[in-house]
Amino acid sequence: MTDKPLSGRKAQAARNDKLILEAAHEVFVANPEAPIAEVAKRAGVGISALYRRYPSKEDLLRKLCADGLGRYLELVREAVEAEGDAWEAFRDFMRGVVVADTPSITVRLAGTFTPSPEMFQAAVEGDAMNRAMLERFKSAGVLREDVENGDLQMVTESLSSIDIGDAERTRAVRLRALELYLEALRAPGAGPLPGSAVSDEEMGARWIPRSAKED
Repeated sequence: MTDKPLSGRKAQAARNDKLILEAAHEVFVANPEAPIAEVAKRAGVGISALYRRYPSKEDLLRKLCADGLGRYLELVREAVEAEGDAWEAFRDFMRGVVVADTPSITVRLAGTFTPSPEMFQAAVEGDAMNRAMLERFKSAGVLREDVENGDLQMVTESLSSIDIGDAERTRAVRLRALELYLEALRAPGAGPLPGSAVSDEEMGARWIPRSAKED
């Protein structure tokens, strides 16, 4: 059974929504303080059309970050369930995160809005899946034993800071740099890592709205 094609009005709304979210990613990652009108301009849609879908900037930010989290969970699930060569499965996961650019959302937008209960629940699910993924690749002997989830997040976040200007060139350079990190992450490793990885609590604290921290 195939899905019924969307009607003209619904299809246009779906196209507009896709354009809005793509534009929001570009605008707010570049400048979290940008006005929502800049998103409408970048998306090529009327401000009224944007407000019908997202009544406030916070609503748009929540949707953008929830979608990014959802994509990350898909990538972790694929890594855990992937068959075949374990190292290639891990490499595909890391490349997928870099290409999806979900770390840029965390780095730039964490603390700028109040996450929804659903986002917190998805984050809890993500923590459990991250642990399962690490266990899988460590047990397979391809990931060094002292690597933690916080290490992987810091790697992908550092890669997200690379910006050459052109989107395609930036992606290519990020993927090249990722290969250097992958050599350091691969078992057995050249020696023990110093200090401790950033904790789940430290990562989670970044999502507390900045206004609440200032109170």
